[in-house]
Amino acid sequence: MNRKLLSIMTLALLVASVSFAAAPGAADTYKSKCATCHGPDGKGATAIGKSMKIRDLSSAEVQKQSDADLEKIISDGKGKMPAYKTKLSVADVSSLVAFIRGLAKH
Repeated sequence: MNRKLLSIMTLALLVASVSFAAAPGAADTYKSKCATCHGPDGKGATAIGKSMKIRDLSSAEVQKQSDADLEKIISDGKGKMPAYKTKLSVADVSSLVAFIRGLAKH
């Protein structure tokens, strides 16, 4: 393997490990703040999620939104979803966005 390819692969693994490092905290935050409505898998298949017609967080429709769009929705709320800007730090919100991105892979 040439050095350039090895460097690129090493960088990709490092970036992936940093993203997943935030996931345990984000998973706890998701469970405590989001799962009641969105469900543990983000599908929105809870009683509340079904009654409010919550979109599947792993869907292409949600996943195509930018990180900034998702951060804004989490921070400011949307429709009946409450705002979390006073309850979560900017880092927590960013970690939740990364967690939501991971839902598309399951």
